[in-house]
Amino acid sequence: MINIRNKVSEKKKERAIQNLLTQAPPGEFRKSFDDLSLLVQDEKLMRQQGEWAGNKYCKKYFVPLNIDGHQVLLAHHNELGDQRFFDSHSRLSFKFDVLENQLKDIESHGVLRNEAECLRMVVSYALKIYVSNHFPSGNCNVLRKTIKNKEFLIACIEDHHYKVSNFWNGLWKSKWIFSVTPFLTQVIGSIYVKAHFFKHINFHIDISKDVQDSLDVVNQAQLALGFAKFVEEQENKFQAAVLEELQELTIVLKKTLRRDLPVTRTYIDWQRIVNDMKLVMYPVHGYISYSKNALCNWIT
Repeated sequence: MINIRNKVSEKKKERAIQNLLTQAPPGEFRKSFDDLSLLVQDEKLMRQQGEWAGNKYCKKYFVPLNIDGHQVLLAHHNELGDQRFFDSHSRLSFKFDVLENQLKDIESHGVLRNEAECLRMVVSYALKIYVSNHFPSGNCNVLRKTIKNKEFLIACIEDHHYKVSNFWNGLWKSKWIFSVTPFLTQVIGSIYVKAHFFKHINFHIDISKDVQDSLDVVNQAQLALGFAKFVEEQENKFQAAVLEELQELTIVLKKTLRRDLPVTRTYIDWQRIVNDMKLVMYPVHGYISYSKNALCNWIT
């Protein structure tokens, strides 16, 4: 019998491993890594590619870490290069080994205390109030970035529920960027929800929305409060629209799948899926019209 594993080139193996690991649903990276290791049977190769994919995975889903009681979200915006991240609160830089689930090479990292840093701290405080009021276990960071001598603030929000025992995992995250400018600033944001249900079926939901608007700038306190209120309004509208579309999706899929799927002596409890999604998406409701043409990705 021909050994197919030996016929695959090393580069193709690497690309396949990277693609599969970076596509792992939230909360399932380590499980995906272990399952894939059984197939590849090359510990050194899996370790090398797992470290690279793990770094990308953490930034993709804003994986939170606890440093001295403070939650730090891993993102592209607080990466220093060479897979190192920094935390403005503790003024530390570090590496994170997702396979071992531990921090490594921790070093001090200076932060310039200028006007932009003061604004970052004020905005961070206002955003934390919003997150603590609307998410069961949410985390947020506000970061600074200098691009072509222009200061930007990037706010990252993350909350997740990983319920492997109940066969589902879910993530809510959002990112908001605005420049530090007088009088008026433009806010660009994106909101993203991902859920994976894997009891009887393999069901993935990916929903995202881009947001863009302007905020008046009077002083730091006014900007911070106005920004937090803006984020709250946009995320409430997004969540209400998603829940409304999921209710419609329940009816549509019941009719469609009843004809297309074979009889398996099992059933799909769509109402429970919708109820579980309410746990993933926790903020208080608002309203907005939302197209369902890009609502979910069905995988049989």
